Amino acid sequence: MAAKPPTALDRFKESMQCVYGPFELLAPSDIQAWTPPPKSGGYNGRYLWTDAFGVLNFLTLYHSTSHPKYLTFAKALVQSVHDILGRTRDGKERLVGATEEHPVRGGLRIGKMDATGPDGDGMYHHYLTLWMFALNRVAVATKDLKYNDMAVKLAKAVHPHFLKRDGRGKVVGMVWKISENMQKVLVSSEGHLDAATGYVVFRLLQETAGGGEIVREEIKDYEKLMKREGRLSASTDTLDLGMALWMCHFFKGKEDWANELGAECLVNARVLLREEGGMLDRTPKYRLAFREFGTCLGIKCFDGDRFLEKRVADVIKFWEAFMKDVTADDLRPISMVMYAAALIPGAFQKDTLIDY
Repeated sequence: MAAKPPTALDRFKESMQCVYGPFELLAPSDIQAWTPPPKSGGYNGRYLWTDAFGVLNFLTLYHSTSHPKYLTFAKALVQSVHDILGRTRDGKERLVGATEEHPVRGGLRIGKMDATGPDGDGMYHHYLTLWMFALNRVAVATKDLKYNDMAVKLAKAVHPHFLKRDGRGKVVGMVWKISENMQKVLVSSEGHLDAATGYVVFRLLQETAGGGEIVREEIKDYEKLMKREGRLSASTDTLDLGMALWMCHFFKGKEDWANELGAECLVNARVLLREEGGMLDRTPKYRLAFREFGTCLGIKCFDGDRFLEKRVADVIKFWEAFMKDVTADDLRPISMVMYAAALIPGAFQKDTLIDY
């Protein structure tokens, strides 16, 4: 009798175990003591973007199975990230502004392999906001608001350091990358989606905290930046396009900017995924799987039409055949966690973890 083909959940678990070890084989007595192996592709084994996806994927597994062990894994990964990326690279001390009681008040490092240089360590705004979102979803899934409180502390700590102000103190833009002590701008150009992603994530933090004025001023800063002409445009970069769709789906049907940007992104997605001359016609040697998984994730969150749903399935199937052969070793962790999220978005979707 032929073996049944693996389900999406089977493939999801397998991809996660490529990064976080054989957690499905743990004895019940070993679950509470589990610590994530240093395999996320960053310095000292942790990389903020990859591990944000890791946390969210563990929450998806919890939602899909109702097994509490996945909440344990998610919380252990949060602890590991704060212990490693919330410290200096030598691990000897917390980042400036942080304490053992408040480990994220000094921000969180990217986790780059090099300390300095064009691809050196520091802090990215879009990595930090994704981590805030992961903490927020842990709070929602566990009903433990301390994780949202951590996200708020991180938000307040890093927000002013990514803003550009004019001589009168008016917010006029953002910077892409800052140093690990948050005192130096490393890349002064602005991330395409940084202001809008900040707006969305900070809104979620405030909503989970019960409203009030907790990050109201920060949200106002992002609103002003989003309203600049040309700042909210649909990209043709596969990862940027996907993350824009993911971001927009939280306010789809509620705010005009999300409806308009989301619709523009779907137009670009149809061009990228067209059946003749689209990205699937290109050789895998010149493509990056994790970026295309971003497109798949975004389309699934925003809800594409049947054509896009089919093409998303085609992209995933394509990379299932080629990913191991053409993906560089340093990109395997990020590719595997984003593959899992493209298969089952779960915790990335706005209402998945909400109890009504």
